Amino acid sequence: MTFLGFLLLLSRVFGQDSGPGDLPAAPSASQQRTRPQTVPSSPSPSPAAVKVQPAPPPAESPRPDAGSPPRPDSASAQEDEPAATIRSTVNEVNVVFTVTDKHGRYVKDLKRADFEVIDDNKPAREIRSFHNETDLPLQVGLLIDASNSVRDRFKFEQESAIEFLNQTVRPRYDKAFVVGFDVTPEVTQDFTDNTEALSRGVRALRPGGGTAMYDALYFACRDKLIKAPQTGTVRRAVILLSDGDDNQSHVTREEAIEMAQRAEVIVYTISTNMSGTRQRGDKVLERIAEATGGRPFFPFQLGDVANAFAEIQDELRSQYALSYRPADLHSDGRYHTIEILAQNHKGLRVRSRRGYYAPK
Repeated sequence: MTFLGFLLLLSRVFGQDSGPGDLPAAPSASQQRTRPQTVPSSPSPSPAAVKVQPAPPPAESPRPDAGSPPRPDSASAQEDEPAATIRSTVNEVNVVFTVTDKHGRYVKDLKRADFEVIDDNKPAREIRSFHNETDLPLQVGLLIDASNSVRDRFKFEQESAIEFLNQTVRPRYDKAFVVGFDVTPEVTQDFTDNTEALSRGVRALRPGGGTAMYDALYFACRDKLIKAPQTGTVRRAVILLSDGDDNQSHVTREEAIEMAQRAEVIVYTISTNMSGTRQRGDKVLERIAEATGGRPFFPFQLGDVANAFAEIQDELRSQYALSYRPADLHSDGRYHTIEILAQNHKGLRVRSRRGYYAPK
């Protein structure tokens, strides 16, 4: 058999074994699977197609089943409701205050009707809430001057601060943080209700450097207390332990006070000046405390520092809190004065922050 004849015989054999349906089987299935991908998109794309396309035509609205948010609607009731809630909250002012008799003793049994609020020399439109609870949750910042000027008495002040925290902070109820400052504020313990952790934070402080007290107060109010979460009425307070001599701050005294007022923080100051006479720094501490509704303490002996902490602890458990609507409040950022009067009670003194800034 010639070579040509052999080839003809092979072609006849393979031609008989391969039926018409066998040849295109694999290619046909592949073509069927890939064919929809080569067909142009239909006028009504599926939700999956809407998600994949990076830039859908501007005239085509997002489909609800594609998971896209609806377009803004000026008449949407869903947007109107939150705006109304915000306006209601902004028009209320919260004030925490203390009432003492002529002997300086705390008066804790007064009622809502016993008080009148004067806002910017005008009676408040309405007192919306009133609390005379003595155990409102606390959010406390302990600011300790760690500059060179307090080095000789630093250890005793640390121990007094630790005792205060142990006696004041209640687990699962109150929270406190510790900041030491010289030229810069340093958080040695963030917000916690763990008194052991707070004690370690106080002991971690080391004296040295200059004094940037205003910066430390500004930082504690703006970056810590004003951002702290709260679910109801709380009392925000700062206990500032320093000699009041600031020589490194970038913000001024009044800017630090303003930030404390905006954060609704009461500042208690404890002077570390043990000279026996009032110094310039003591006047600064007095100004800060009185502007925010707190008290200045001037212990002239180391033993009196612990007494000052004890008095602060007592006052924090002896306060009132109310919220009211001013007669005239606009979102202009203007400063408003606050005066709370105890009606029908002679000889009582009410101490609160002196004012607040309207929202902008």
